[in-house]
Amino acid sequence: MGRRNRRQVAEQRELRATSNQTIEDWQGISYVVRQLSGSGSTKTYRCPGCDHEVRPATAHVVVWPEGDEDADHRRHWHKVCWQHRDNRRATQHRGGAPRF
Repeated sequence: MGRRNRRQVAEQRELRATSNQTIEDWQGISYVVRQLSGSGSTKTYRCPGCDHEVRPATAHVVVWPEGDEDADHRRHWHKVCWQHRDNRRATQHRGGAPRF
């Protein structure tokens, strides 16, 4: 007869705040920046920094304004693009307007 090592529902631990999430200020606005590993991404996104695709299984960051509870304004950036966001000049992206 096999052992039962599974936790009971009442014994489940509460999730701690993630350490892969920080608050950063940029252009006078506080942003939540969350690091994602490549294994956590399954969709293709468009980076607002370089206007190239963030392919599935690519490590990247997700950024949204602090206080946006629904994260309606979150954007997926390449890590390097987010780190060098101040070095880029404003360009027109797809859709006619800058994405950030």
